[in-house]
Amino acid sequence: MNKLGILEGILFVVGDEGISLTSLCEIMSINIEEAKELLLKLKSNYENADRGLRITYLGDVFKLTTKEEHKEYYQKLVEDPEANSLSPSALEVLAIIAYNQPITRIEIDEMRGVGSVYVIRRLLAKGLIKEAGKSTLPGRPNLYRTTREFLDCFGLSSINELPELPLEKVEDQTPELFNSIYKEDQDEVGV
Repeated sequence: MNKLGILEGILFVVGDEGISLTSLCEIMSINIEEAKELLLKLKSNYENADRGLRITYLGDVFKLTTKEEHKEYYQKLVEDPEANSLSPSALEVLAIIAYNQPITRIEIDEMRGVGSVYVIRRLLAKGLIKEAGKSTLPGRPNLYRTTREFLDCFGLSSINELPELPLEKVEDQTPELFNSIYKEDQDEVGV
């Protein structure tokens, strides 16, 4: 088992929220010394000039972040009109946030049925959403909400101008207990 690869994957999956040393130990079933050793080894791998990421320790959590020296390229990405178009998944996440704000990434993932870390990062970078505090849920995940830029982008003066969502009427599908769709042949029953 490649624990270094598992660690890297975990750091990628947790995204901006990061992961504490204690949680990392629990997830990987390792002790603190081994976790620290793996983190240092992976951190040294990322320190090579040909790598674009690094491991950062911020607010009692470890997370993957981009290198400061590449900032000008990331800025171009955000400012590029081609890169500023929104994918269907970005529009989906944006709609979920707009209609349910404030909302956590985990709640968004549950609604979509797929991870949203990358999409949320892109929406944050574009300024369409922002962090709006911490939830009271365990782990105190970030809450997200839309920004003024979101309203400007979609030509809204307030969030109240969002169109109402059509609610589908759910048919009562309770089966009838006393009426059968099957008819008995009167002659066969002997009546």
